[in-house]
Amino acid sequence: MGDSGRAWTLGDDPRALARTLHAAHDDFLLTGAVPGRVRPLVAKSWLRSVTGGMDPETGLPPLDLLDSDLEAWRAGHPLAPVMSMIRRLLVEDAAEAGMLVAVSDEVGRLLWVEGASPLRSRAESIHFTAGAWWSESRAGTNAPGTALALDQPVQIFAWEHLARAVTPWSCTAAPIHDPDTGAILGCLDVTGGDEVAAPHALALVRSAVAAVEGELQRRRLTGVDGPDRSIAARAEGWSLRALGRTGATLRRSGRSARLSLRHSELVLLLALHAEGISGERLALALYEHDNAMVSLRAELSRLRPVLAPLGLESRPYRLSDPVDTDAALVRRHLAAGRLSEAVRSYPGPLLPQSAAPGIARLRQDLHDDVRSALLAGVDAEATLRFASSEHGLLDLPIWQHLERLLGPASPRRAQVAQHLAFLDRELGAP
Repeated sequence: MGDSGRAWTLGDDPRALARTLHAAHDDFLLTGAVPGRVRPLVAKSWLRSVTGGMDPETGLPPLDLLDSDLEAWRAGHPLAPVMSMIRRLLVEDAAEAGMLVAVSDEVGRLLWVEGASPLRSRAESIHFTAGAWWSESRAGTNAPGTALALDQPVQIFAWEHLARAVTPWSCTAAPIHDPDTGAILGCLDVTGGDEVAAPHALALVRSAVAAVEGELQRRRLTGVDGPDRSIAARAEGWSLRALGRTGATLRRSGRSARLSLRHSELVLLLALHAEGISGERLALALYEHDNAMVSLRAELSRLRPVLAPLGLESRPYRLSDPVDTDAALVRRHLAAGRLSEAVRSYPGPLLPQSAAPGIARLRQDLHDDVRSALLAGVDAEATLRFASSEHGLLDLPIWQHLERLLGPASPRRAQVAQHLAFLDRELGAP
């Protein structure tokens, strides 16, 4: 399945896949080499986990937060106000279906694990409980830990887990982002049997995360959670424009600077992780070669004087002031249901010439989310604007959807029919 995050697709046989993965898991533990039949996302995670010192045979995540420390961390966490929504969306149905719903913080510590009591008791035997630290380095390959490591939705099926004790379970997880800064706030996870790694589970979790991020935005805009300081910061502060551009533009107070592609990638990733990002994660997002950390340090040293007076801090790496991005603006519009505004704010894919893995994931996710919102909506003007753009001209499903929205009496229908005929000739569309 490549790096899409999906464990399998409709039509696959999960039992046969489990047998294949069991044999591959055993081969990896015996030889240290990942068999080719393991999807790349999982193979890379196995190697990261082992390199980080995780023991697949005996390792279980540590219980990092206990009793009063756990309660205090929960109470002050930015996801606490939306737990009632998560319970409404997932927990009640999950309990009936024999699944657990977990919410972690931004580094993978589980803050809430909810579901039927017997299943929670079983999960406690592998330390899947509130207060346990399920990052990759401490728990091995698992959906919440790997989703946070990659900053993308992830499914981990049975023997794709690295820790042998966890292989009877399957899980689907997706990061939850701050709707203003794009920083990771935590992770939403569903854990249970084989069915939790089915394709519909990934769609369910992604939809729940989108709803949670929309609720966070609504609470800020309506003042439910107090003054929205990030909005005030955006009005006076830094902004980065990277959509549809070969190099990003950094702006403040009417002044702007054009950045090189590599510096554009760095500043964008730092802007979307306002609370900081480790050097290891930043290197993984930018490079795919063995000397990634060396290359990263050298590039950061060159970036510092370019950014001044915007500072670059370390441990973890972060920008000294908030930097709003046009990508985050599109996401805010989508979360609030402002489809026309989202399309108007989307001049093209994110840094389209970037080959950095982290940027490529962000670019594809944002483009897919805009398209999905259009295909699920009824806004003909927004759909026409997107379809007529350079990135929409060859998008057959978008043009077909536009034809349905316009109706037979629309004066634009002939133009759309003509373009569909062109796509039929050029792409061999049915």
